[in-house]
Amino acid sequence: MADNTPVNSQITDAVTQNTVNVVGEAPAQALASLYQMASHSAGLALQNSVHSQQALNQISSAVISKAVTMIMSIGEKS
Repeated sequence: MADNTPVNSQITDAVTQNTVNVVGEAPAQALASLYQMASHSAGLALQNSVHSQQALNQISSAVISKAVTMIMSIGEKS
């Protein structure tokens, strides 16, 4: 119970309890934010690796196509 003040004691108790509630929830919210940021970073890293792999597959297909073209043209020059 709050001390006697010009403000109603029920109001001061409600404000005090609300402040305690906010302070008590802060660590949980901070940890939840940290977990969200970490999972988002992991997701971006996976997206980047998939994109890189797809780009390398395209380059590989182009190289193989050019190599096959060069091999097939060997008999034509003779």
